[in-house]
Amino acid sequence: MKQSIADGIWPTMVTPFTAAGEVDYAALEAMVEWYIAQEVHGLFAVCQSSEMFRLSLPERVGLARFVKEKAAGRVQVIASGHIADSIEEQIAELGAIGATGVDAVVLVSNRLAAEHEDEEKWKANARLLLDALPELSFGIYECPYPYKRLLSPELLRWCAETGRFLFLKDTSCDIGQIEAKLAAVAGSPLKLFNANTTTLLDSLRLGAAGFSGVMANFHPDLYVRLVGLRGEEDQTAAELLQSFLSVGSLIELQYYPVNAKYHLQSIGLPLTTACRTRDEAGLQPNHRIEVNNLERLAATLRSILPLAGAQ
Repeated sequence: MKQSIADGIWPTMVTPFTAAGEVDYAALEAMVEWYIAQEVHGLFAVCQSSEMFRLSLPERVGLARFVKEKAAGRVQVIASGHIADSIEEQIAELGAIGATGVDAVVLVSNRLAAEHEDEEKWKANARLLLDALPELSFGIYECPYPYKRLLSPELLRWCAETGRFLFLKDTSCDIGQIEAKLAAVAGSPLKLFNANTTTLLDSLRLGAAGFSGVMANFHPDLYVRLVGLRGEEDQTAAELLQSFLSVGSLIELQYYPVNAKYHLQSIGLPLTTACRTRDEAGLQPNHRIEVNNLERLAATLRSILPLAGAQ
């Protein structure tokens, strides 16, 4: 089992599809190279951004294996693909994902208990998974679909104490909750990665390990730079960058993940805008203009930000 996950920026990868609707592995390879060239610290494959609820188990396993192989030790790779309802099916799918060699298998928090069930039920099911898959290290993703289940600090402390959890993608968007969770896991291998841009700099100052979210598909290099600037004595550049990233993240609300694929295509990556979760035709002309204008602003910001502290 891996004992550590790297701090920093972990994009939630989108899945490229061919015009015929199949996974486009040539485009995926180009994407992996692009992410790594942006100096991200890890890759989160087979997540909600990857449209995992619309992928078969062989597709989910294939994606995890391919990304892990193409990353080739340059960055760590984690993967989820955790969508089944029954614990028996979950054990099978998580075991298959784990067999690809990824550095951690990410549990979706809402899969371990129904919305009306309490945290004791969640822990009981988590124990079953941990016991059935003793060779694996795990992460947790507070995925908003089909319902959002946030972990309490107390439950997160229990997870940390098992020694089996290395990663939390926190989606609370609440700096108070983040602070309490960080206190709960202090001194353990379990690291908190914020998925929310607006609270990111504040969470980094409190000790969050980094960022894992949608916007690392648009300008991951700026998130990498923010992580590098957080310890600078003069926080002017960090505050400016945080302000831009916070406002820029509103594009998440536009037409994701089609708009992210359009952005990647517009900067030269060889992928289509085809998706399984949304009709690509729904990306309107004004949406495209907004995505392009966001990239122009990002380019301007890159040109004026100091390099000091950047990684």
